[in-house]
Amino acid sequence: MSPFFRSAIVLGLLCATGPLAIDMYLPALPRIAEGLGGTMAGAQLTITAYFIAYGLAQMVYGPVADMVGRKPPLIAGLALFLVGSVGCALAPDMNWLIAARIVQALGGAAAMVIPRAIIRDMHTGPQATRLMALVMLIISVSPMLAPLAGSGVIAVSGWRAIFALLAVAALMSILVTLLLQPETLHPEHRVPVRLSALSRGVRTLVTDPVFMGLTFVGGFGMASFFVFLASASFVYTGHYGLTPTGFSLAFAINAAGFFAASQAAAGLGERYGAERVVTLAVTGFLVSTLALLALVSGGIDSFPLLVAMLICANACLGLVIPTVMVMALDDHGDIAGLASSLGGMLQMLSGGVLTMLAGPFFDGTPLPMVGAIALSAALAFLAMRLTQSARRRRIPAAA
Repeated sequence: MSPFFRSAIVLGLLCATGPLAIDMYLPALPRIAEGLGGTMAGAQLTITAYFIAYGLAQMVYGPVADMVGRKPPLIAGLALFLVGSVGCALAPDMNWLIAARIVQALGGAAAMVIPRAIIRDMHTGPQATRLMALVMLIISVSPMLAPLAGSGVIAVSGWRAIFALLAVAALMSILVTLLLQPETLHPEHRVPVRLSALSRGVRTLVTDPVFMGLTFVGGFGMASFFVFLASASFVYTGHYGLTPTGFSLAFAINAAGFFAASQAAAGLGERYGAERVVTLAVTGFLVSTLALLALVSGGIDSFPLLVAMLICANACLGLVIPTVMVMALDDHGDIAGLASSLGGMLQMLSGGVLTMLAGPFFDGTPLPMVGAIALSAALAFLAMRLTQSARRRRIPAAA
């Protein structure tokens, strides 16, 4: 096996740790709410709290990874994820579960930020996009198979066993990092963490309209996933009457469109240009979600139609998210860890906040979920247009 594909497998397995903590227990959300005496809003908060803590923690791991190398903070984060998973398995009530989910997220963030910085250490441009797409292909096993595995675990052992399995996955990830992942940031390239340098780097990034625009294009795209994750189990099982296994299958079909399209992102970017691919894909995302919103608002309540339209929307996002991740880091290789942290934090926070704001409107029917997804698409489209304007202004200035 070539080093390129070995890196994709190792990094993909590491990156899958965090998503597993969401996808695997989605079928159990209604049972968790019932078993711990909570409500639908309380169960959704276990997801929203995870997203927000996951986002905030990324600002820590990036600078630390730039200072001490990639492996030590990655291992520390995975160990914290393991502790949080054990806490979730032992939760006696909803508040305990939410707190343990926050601990889990604070650790799992390392497995998202640091692999992205590792990719930037090794490659740039189309090669980085290709590696990112391969990593996302590995991650695709999570949303397509994890809910099915979770529903199987629920049937045999109950929802607490899901978190026990996540603890085992964290332990395996630590071993993979120790044994198979080489250090990619050599000592001569490490940057000491100084508040002055950190603030200067943050200022460089937040005042770069292209970086910020691309970050929020991806962030609002991811927000649509977060909205779906927080509400789909209740809509699919409560409104449409699916079993946990049926929900898992429908969820896998929705995710397939995203990850199938993500594998074409690098090739299309090389052929047509990354910016053109993003423009067309974000536009397709907006059109498909607005069309779905119009149909649902008009009284068409069809489960096959909902799934089909979401597949189209997610396929567009499969072209957008890996491409904008790479584009956002391309001009900031000297602070890739910080850029990855800040970008990841802003994306997770935008998704978490939007999900939290939409939460009071969720009533178990498709319309609030579809409306929030369409709003995410509109915000992503607006961010894309603002980014294009900034890029056009930058080109004459550079000339």
